Amino acid sequence: MSNLEVGAEQRLVIPGESIGDCTGKNLGSGVASANNGTIATRLGYLKENNGTIHVVPINAAYMPRSGDLIVGIVEAVQNNLWFLDVNGPFNALLPMSLAPWKVEFGDARNHMDVGEAVLARVQEVDECHNLVCTMKGVGLRKIAEGHIASVSIQHLPMVKDILGDLKIASDCRIIVGDNGRVWVDGDGEGIRLAVNTLNSISKTGHIDGAKALIEATIVGGVA
Repeated sequence: MSNLEVGAEQRLVIPGESIGDCTGKNLGSGVASANNGTIATRLGYLKENNGTIHVVPINAAYMPRSGDLIVGIVEAVQNNLWFLDVNGPFNALLPMSLAPWKVEFGDARNHMDVGEAVLARVQEVDECHNLVCTMKGVGLRKIAEGHIASVSIQHLPMVKDILGDLKIASDCRIIVGDNGRVWVDGDGEGIRLAVNTLNSISKTGHIDGAKALIEATIVGGVA
């Protein structure tokens, strides 16, 4: 395809836009055949991988699945449960029975209040997108220190690919949530390096060669 340039920023397309001649190419997600050729079906960056044309969305939404590790923010508290903002279209419920503490009815706010952050897992997602989370499990807890950063959902695979190098370079504990939130804990300089790297991935992850460039900046200790 003439509109795809290796090593360059990818072409931004909108739904319904013609993307040119795709003869001999496979059509992936975000791309469809139409009467007048091949069109994009969502807003995003046009990419080609191994002969397949697809569109990487600009702002992919987090769609929870059972078992996901998430970083949640307490948005509201009732007598026997917490409502968590999980960076998705729906809030999650954390019942006091699934908290890591023994909680008496009406005492939930004394254990965790609005604005506090937690590491939790999605325990259940029903057909109406109602979410139930649990904090009962190894490593699940209230977050009392460090920094919470955000990264675009579509770039989480890249974050996980470079995670080992980033932990070494920053000397930080880093936990990547499946909902696009990342907990970073360490000294100030290490947190700065990690957060700047995550921001760079969100801003430039759609560019061909971005991963190699980001890895190079990590090794160099500069982000």
